[in-house]
Amino acid sequence: MASPTYKRILLKLSGEVLMGNQPYGIDLDTVGRLADEVLAVAATGVQLALVIGGGNIFRGLAGAAKGMDRVSADHMGIMATVMNALAMQGVLTRKGMDARVLSAIAMPTVCETYSRAKGIHHLEAGRVIICAAGTGLPFFTTDTGAALRAAELGCDALFKGTSVDGVYSADPKTDPSARRFDRITFGEILSKDLRIMDPAAIALARDNGIPVVVFSIRKPGAVLEVVNGGGLFTTVTKE
Repeated sequence: MASPTYKRILLKLSGEVLMGNQPYGIDLDTVGRLADEVLAVAATGVQLALVIGGGNIFRGLAGAAKGMDRVSADHMGIMATVMNALAMQGVLTRKGMDARVLSAIAMPTVCETYSRAKGIHHLEAGRVIICAAGTGLPFFTTDTGAALRAAELGCDALFKGTSVDGVYSADPKTDPSARRFDRITFGEILSKDLRIMDPAAIALARDNGIPVVVFSIRKPGAVLEVVNGGGLFTTVTKE
């Protein structure tokens, strides 16, 4: 297997991945499996930042659709991302990895407050950082928060772990004729309305020249395999 292509990456995981086979919440066995994958990547010398969504606990848009105030619902979703980040930090620490949660919303009795300088300091010191609370603002998804942190931290790529092994022309779960792309541009993503990430996240990655690598996080060992250039994935680039 080849050496890692990237020196510093941001790994974006959906909150739903942390559920494992449960209908909701956090499955610690699954968190443990993901933590092992993070450790394997960190062992290669790659500097690693994580962003984890909160959909396994609460999704702001769903709450708003049921009649909640959107701002309050999004704040609840933001808190869910902090819970997931703390769960991942706890498991990584137990496995011997120095990991730090950096929250966009100040909560000093729980974790550190995010700043670019602090994040880069921890990465250069060999620590894994988990950026929590999205952007700290309502109306922005964790995908946008991930793209923002990737740009701020000078990441070489944004890795997006999903339930499918790349970008398809349609949902492969419902359309057997869907075509998989090995490589695609940000412009094509937007023009084809493929919705792998929200448009704000796509624009941030595109404007800052950060490739997005989409792969299946469901396959054990996939993170290290894709970081090393193997396995199935789609790379989204500016050109």
